[in-house]
Order: sequence, then C-alpha cells, then structure tokens
Amino acid sequence: MDIVMGSDHAGFQLKEACKAFLEKGGEHRVEDMGVFDRKSADYPKIAHKVARAVAEGAYNKGVLLCGSGIGMSMVANRYEGVRAALCDNLYCARMSRLHNDANILTMGDRVIGVGLALEILDLFLKTEFEGGRHKSRIDQIDEVGASF
Repeated sequence: MDIVMGSDHAGFQLKEACKAFLEKGGEHRVEDMGVFDRKSADYPKIAHKVARAVAEGAYNKGVLLCGSGIGMSMVANRYEGVRAALCDNLYCARMSRLHNDANILTMGDRVIGVGLALEILDLFLKTEFEGGRHKSRIDQIDEVGASF
C-alpha cells in the first residue's frame, strides 16, 4: 500500500514511530511529507500536502499526527474525496474504515501512547470498507451543496 504521512512538531515523535512500524514490514511504500525535527511548525502546511496527495490519488492512505489530531483532521477534511478520521481507540479505527471508508488517519501524540497508536494504525490499514448501505452514505458526504 502507498501511504503518505506528516506531522507538526507536536506529532513528530509519534510520526517517526509510525513510519518505522510501516517500513519494518516492507509491504508499504511510505512517503514522509515532514516535519523532520521538533522545531515549531504550522500543522496546516503539512496537512494540506498530505490531504492533497490523497485527494489526487497519488497515495492509497494518509496518516497525520499533531498534538491532538484535531487540527490535522480539520484541514484534511476540506479536500474533496478525503475522509479523515481522528482515532484514539481501536473501535473508532475499525469503524472509520468499515463504515466510513476513511482514507486518512489522524492521531494525537499528546492523547495516546505509541503502543496504542501502532495498534490503531495497523487496524486502520487492515480493515476493508464494508460497502453496501454505507456506500450510499459516503456518496452523500460527497454531495456538495445538496439540501437536506
């Protein structure tokens, strides 16, 4: 699987752990869009790079990490075709893929530990979208300007 990832300074440590985990197995191609150190950085710049790459279809999945995961998710979800899910537990990781076909995982380094983050990441990547009735709901998400 082709995976693009990025973080701000607050998510740097967790990004490095996730990247090492993904590269260890050798089954994924991982592109790191930054940051590359702990110097203060603006999360929107990185989130835009990752979300754009996923929206354009250059990568199957994306991973964004910051202090809480909230800011990254807010930026990423502005892109058409991106469904970023903020996950801090295994149930949300599973359901974000199974029912929502999320294509970007966001997590917060200040919220969860490395061990849980790696479990969430693994489950997120291994869970397939269920389709069926959920596909029509995904289509509704993508309806811009529709009145409900």
